[in-house]
Amino acid sequence: MSKIKIKHFGPIKEGYLENDGWIDIKKVTVFIGNQGSGKSTVAKLVSTFTWIEKALTRGDYDSKHFERKNKLKNQYLTYHRIENYFSSSENRENTLIEYRGDSFHITFKDGNLYIEDAKNGYYPLPQIMYVPAERNFIANVKKAKALNLTSDSLIEFVTEYNNALNLMKGGMQLPINKVTVEYHKLNDIVYIKGKDYRIKLTEASSGFQSLVPLYLVSLHLGNSVKHQSENEKKLMTSEQRERFRKQVQAIFNNNDLTEEQKRIAISEEAKKFNKTAFINIVEEPEQNLFPSSQRQMLNSLLAINNINVGNKLIMTTHSPYLINYLTLAVKAYSLIDRSMNYKGDEDFKTAISKIVPYDSIVRPNDLAVYELNENDGTIILLESYKGMPSDENYLNEALAESNELFAQLLEIQQAV
Repeated sequence: MSKIKIKHFGPIKEGYLENDGWIDIKKVTVFIGNQGSGKSTVAKLVSTFTWIEKALTRGDYDSKHFERKNKLKNQYLTYHRIENYFSSSENRENTLIEYRGDSFHITFKDGNLYIEDAKNGYYPLPQIMYVPAERNFIANVKKAKALNLTSDSLIEFVTEYNNALNLMKGGMQLPINKVTVEYHKLNDIVYIKGKDYRIKLTEASSGFQSLVPLYLVSLHLGNSVKHQSENEKKLMTSEQRERFRKQVQAIFNNNDLTEEQKRIAISEEAKKFNKTAFINIVEEPEQNLFPSSQRQMLNSLLAINNINVGNKLIMTTHSPYLINYLTLAVKAYSLIDRSMNYKGDEDFKTAISKIVPYDSIVRPNDLAVYELNENDGTIILLESYKGMPSDENYLNEALAESNELFAQLLEIQQAV
């Protein structure tokens, strides 16, 4: 399991206050908090450092490439537009970011980046996708690069969205409202089709305009890992990684090859190790969706996440409903686990699946919900009972506050 430690970067000050500052990145990891508390900051750093580990393991670059002065700030943090989260040299000296993965340990400290080989066990080479909140207008603007949109992450997401559309054959069922999505390649038009209507996605509700790109890209990339044969799914051992890096280094040092020939040779070496996991990092998956649709959307993402053991779903959210629905997913797992010796096992599972689909259940130890505080820049892990998140969290407290305010209005009414 990978983990990250963050101090004095953007809105994050002291960071996580327990576990020596380490945030465990579990199979399902959720960040909640007010605007400006740093939810997306953490998610973007996880995305960045997970990708650096992948690039190092696969041999795309060597350690010296990333360790060059200001390389992290000027090239890789710009991908998510967070390069100015340490705006002064003094602030940069205080910033600490540590990432511990299965293949590499990466540390940014005192303004410098340090990389160390983890040399432990197997490494599931991941397909990493960051799903930005800005996806809601992709339905109207699909050629992001030509329009110089604000982040490279959005450009890459649009690319994968177009890939997903081009691979579609016929209609595809969406997880909400018994609606299908269709893509007419000749006219380059996406349609939403219900029982008695068919409209362009550009004419559909904002909820569909947010959901369709999220769902299609997640399903496309999840299946791209799923559909590899067992012989193709090769996890890299530490010995294989070392041998692979030596081969890559030999290519780098071969002065008889042009830069283009080196790139091609390294790419061919990398093909020996196919992606075996999907890391799906989603900003505000609930965006513009009704609560019941949020539940159906979440269940679909959890089902994709459960396709492979190495998959991870990382989300930032403002929705109290998502936390409650995750509680249902954990409870469903616990009930199914308990029913293994129960004679009416299949009927029991069927009854549970009507509430939480069997493919969407979550093991208690696979879920972590972190709450970020915008006032002091700290992070806490929500307490849990048997893996189920506590009701005492920022989002539920916001709901409780509205109930309290209504009670105060009733008291005023009685006094009049």
